[in-house]
Amino acid sequence: MQTPFRRCRCQSNRRWRLADRPWAACVVLAVAPLLGAAALPATVPAAAQVRDYQPDRPFGTLREQAEVRQGWLEERLETNLPMLMRKHGVDMWVVTMREYNEDPVFRALVSPTTFAARRRTIYIFHDRGEEAGVERLALGGTSQGGAYEAVRATAEAPDGRAAELWGRDQWDLFARMVRERDPQRIAVNISHDHNFADGLTAGEWEQMEEALGADLAGRVVREPQLAIEYLAMRVPGMTPVYRRMQAIVHEIVGTAFSEVVIVAGQTTTADVVWWMRQRVHDLGMGSWFQPSVSVQRRGVEMGDSIAPVILQGDVLHCDFGLVALGMTTDTQHMAYVLRDGETEAPAGLRQALANSNRLQDILMEEIQVGRSGNEILASVLDKMRAEGLDGTMYTHPIGDHGHGAGPLIGLWDYQTGVPGRGDPLVIPSMWFSTELQVTTPIQEWDGQRVRMAQEEEAEVTIDGEVRWMLRRQTELHLVR
Repeated sequence: MQTPFRRCRCQSNRRWRLADRPWAACVVLAVAPLLGAAALPATVPAAAQVRDYQPDRPFGTLREQAEVRQGWLEERLETNLPMLMRKHGVDMWVVTMREYNEDPVFRALVSPTTFAARRRTIYIFHDRGEEAGVERLALGGTSQGGAYEAVRATAEAPDGRAAELWGRDQWDLFARMVRERDPQRIAVNISHDHNFADGLTAGEWEQMEEALGADLAGRVVREPQLAIEYLAMRVPGMTPVYRRMQAIVHEIVGTAFSEVVIVAGQTTTADVVWWMRQRVHDLGMGSWFQPSVSVQRRGVEMGDSIAPVILQGDVLHCDFGLVALGMTTDTQHMAYVLRDGETEAPAGLRQALANSNRLQDILMEEIQVGRSGNEILASVLDKMRAEGLDGTMYTHPIGDHGHGAGPLIGLWDYQTGVPGRGDPLVIPSMWFSTELQVTTPIQEWDGQRVRMAQEEEAEVTIDGEVRWMLRRQTELHLVR
C-alpha cells in the first residue's frame, strides 16, 4: 500500500535532507540558524551541553527541565508575588484545594515534581513588609523544593507514633496560623467572571469560613486580579526558552505544509494532523489540544468535510499547539497547494494573507500596558472597518495555560466586548496569542471569499514594548 507521505527526490533540495534525517535532529538543526549560533546550546544546562545533550531532547532531560522550572517558580514567588500582593492591597492570600480538584493557579505555585495536591493542601502567603518579605506556608504537601515552609498538624497515633491529621485539625491549624499573623485583607480565589480566580470550591470555603470565625472571615476579600496577574506575568528566563519553542513550532508546521508530508490527491487532512501530533510526542513534548487542518477549495463548500483528501489548488489552514517546560504555544498558519506549472500562489490569495497581516499590525499597535481587552478590541475593530477589512478578532493571553489568564481581546462570537473577561488590563511581562482572521474575495476564484486565519505569539516586555515572540507568517507555505 502506498504511503501518503513521501520524500522529495532531488538530493539538493533541503527538504529531502530534513526528511532523510531523524526528525528530532531536523528540528534542532533548523532552530539554530533562527536564533543565532550560540542560542541553541543554551536551552540546556551547561553540563548537559558537554556530556548529555541529545538532538531528540531540544530542552534537555526531564531532570534538567525540572531544574529550570524550579528556578522560575522561586523567582515568581520571590519577585512577582510580593509586588502583586502590594499592588492589590492584600496582606494574606490563601489558596486551598484537595487532591485532583486543584485550583487553576496550582501549577504555577508548586514544584514541577508535584503533580497534584496532597489530600488537602493549603498555601498561605503572608506579606510581612518590604524588608521581611512574603512568608510562604504549606499546610499539607511538601516544601516544594524549599519554596515553602511545610507545617503539619500532627497527633499521637494509637501505636505511639506521630500521625498527620487531615480533618478538623488541619483547619484548626490553619485558623491558628491566620490568627497569629492577624491579616487585615485575606484574599481568596472566588470570582463570578474569571475562571483563573475561581478555584476555591464551595466545600473548602464553608470549612474555611467556619474555622476562621466571624471576625477573621469578615476580613476575607475577593481580589481576582491577584491570581490572574500572577499567572499572566512571566519571569525573564522564560522568554528565550519560549522563543525556541516557537522556532520548533514553525519548523514542524513548515514541514507538515510541504511535499515532505503532503502528496496532493493522496494525503488527507487527518494524515497531516496525526503527523504533527506524532512529531511533538517524538520530541518529548506534549499537546494541549488536538491539532486541526482544514481546506478551502475553489467552487466547493468544505465546511462539513471530514478528513478530506488534499488536492492541488487547495488553501490549507492549521491550528497547532505544544507544551514544554510548563508553557504552551498556539499557532495558526496558512498554506497553498501548487497546481502543475505554478511556482507561487495566485495574487488574490497572497493579497488575502497581506490583509490578515494588516489586522495583525493594527492589533500590535493597540495593545498597550494599562488598556483593557475590551478597550483594545473596540479600537482594533474601528480601525479595521475604516480600512475596509472584513475580519474578526479573538486574541487571548497565553503562558501557563493555552487560553491564559489576563484580558481577552474579543472572542469569535463576542465582537462587541467580552463581559468581565475582557475587563482586565494589559500588564508588563505578559504574552498574547494574536488570534484573528480576515476574509477576502478572490478574483482568481470568481469572487469566492477566502478566510485567512492566523495566530502568532507576541510578548509585552517588562518595559511595555509589544513585539513578536519570534516572527509572523507573511508568505503562504507552498506544497509543491
